[in-house]
Amino acid sequence: MQQNCDYLVIGSGIAGLFFALKAAPRGKVLILTKKNKAESNTNYAQGGIAAVTSGEDSVELHVQDTLRAGAGLCKEDVVRTIVQEGPARIRDLLELGIRFTEREIPEAKGRKELDLGREGGHSKRRILHAKDTTGQEVERTLLETVQKHPNIQILENHIAIDLITTGKLGLPEPNRCVGVYALDKLSGEVRAFGARAVVLASGGSGKVYLYTTNPDIATGDGAAMAYRAGAPIANMEFVQFHPTCLYHPKAKSFLISEAVRGEGAILKTPDGERFMPKYHPMGELAPRDIVARAIDAEMKRTGAEHVLLDITHKPAPFIMSRFPNIYQTCLQYGYDMTKEPIPVVPAAHYQCGGVLTDVDGRTAIPGLYAVGETACTGLHGANRLASNSLLEALVCAHRAACVLGEEELPPVDFQIPPWQSGDAVNPDELVVIHHLWNEIRRMMWNYVGIVRTDKRLQRACRRIRFLQEEIQEYYWDFIITSDLVELRNLALTAELIVACAMRRPESRGLHYNLDHPEPDPAWAQKDTVVRAEAPPPPAGEKDPPQQAGRRSGQSGQGLC
Repeated sequence: MQQNCDYLVIGSGIAGLFFALKAAPRGKVLILTKKNKAESNTNYAQGGIAAVTSGEDSVELHVQDTLRAGAGLCKEDVVRTIVQEGPARIRDLLELGIRFTEREIPEAKGRKELDLGREGGHSKRRILHAKDTTGQEVERTLLETVQKHPNIQILENHIAIDLITTGKLGLPEPNRCVGVYALDKLSGEVRAFGARAVVLASGGSGKVYLYTTNPDIATGDGAAMAYRAGAPIANMEFVQFHPTCLYHPKAKSFLISEAVRGEGAILKTPDGERFMPKYHPMGELAPRDIVARAIDAEMKRTGAEHVLLDITHKPAPFIMSRFPNIYQTCLQYGYDMTKEPIPVVPAAHYQCGGVLTDVDGRTAIPGLYAVGETACTGLHGANRLASNSLLEALVCAHRAACVLGEEELPPVDFQIPPWQSGDAVNPDELVVIHHLWNEIRRMMWNYVGIVRTDKRLQRACRRIRFLQEEIQEYYWDFIITSDLVELRNLALTAELIVACAMRRPESRGLHYNLDHPEPDPAWAQKDTVVRAEAPPPPAGEKDPPQQAGRRSGQSGQGLC
């Protein structure tokens, strides 16, 4: 049965929830989230939110730090807008009741101020945090507020399959996005959801890689759905690998926050040699791409499976107070970070590219918006400055809600054709999905990782095309499941990353190609943009709309 609303939000992280709160006074908001409402990349964020809140800091310093990290690819007007509006959005969070960590002011007994951390690439302390579980505190505050709002509804365990556009439906009007088909994971029913505007806030794509700090939900759904609908996708080659993920066979995806290095932790080889000063004058606080490549180089040079992160020179009470979650988690795995170094390795962490938008979240398809990690606004350029991601999510979600409040988007006053499975049957062997998933992730790690070559990218391209054929055949033959939807999106996102990487014949920021080891000035301020070659054909008598939705734009074949 079709359900309509004014604003349909895909995802329940900081971007989706903040947008919902800002848009709710103007209309009904429906949030679809594919697991429980608290499961998002936001919930796992440790570091914090970068914003100018200190008299010792300035907007200009934050802008310059962001531009420097972005390696010549940031859009300066976007950077300035987001940095300038950041403090106002922090005030919004404080008014909602978020509890950032504070510290006593030494010269003013009894008074407190925000405790600001420092991370790689920042020239000043400007990271607002809640100990080392900032994401959990943000998610808690926003969810509590959202659930009290009468104009906001959250549907858990609903995974979006595809965007619905008037072009796909064959309607005689200019193409616009009017909703999504989504799978109710508990009932197995595919439902149509109509909306004046659809907002993609579905996070990133870390699960494309074998090793990642991201939760299992990060399968690139937003970029994949937007590409299939005909929206441009940009700069997917810039995948940020976090330098320090806990190295332990049972520690799945546990991040050791950059804030640990911000408080003085030192990176060493397993035999105790400090190595970062020879790679960058900022040492351990160099931008993440440099630190990740340095660790990768040292592991290759020494043959080690990890490096060490050492903060034992700091007082134990300080470490346990500043990083209670990291301390307790490491302790569970047998490491006391107050007494011994932590073994760490790089892992896929953040998608700097995504659905191409302006700073207000607009995509090229009317009625379709994207905010947060799903979007590519131009803020991050070729490398995200630490803790700028939550800042971008807040500012762009706020701006998207504002512009949507001013636009007179038509309601969905027609019946969307119900989803039909045709001759599809129940899956016979789920092991096929798991095998394909693992093959994609291992291929991406080996061929499209921290360091790339032309030959590796060509191999990845050939392999992903072959895998796409298998996935599309499986997708058409069998009834939709959540695992199949995610596999389909994962494969297309992998293909988008490979395609963008092959289009950039240089090394810049997070994209490092041994065959083109230097940045090319001709590629400064130049995005790699990919788009489906043609919009899906309108539905006809021989191809009903609901089946066109399944068949059209299913993969990016020919992308790379």
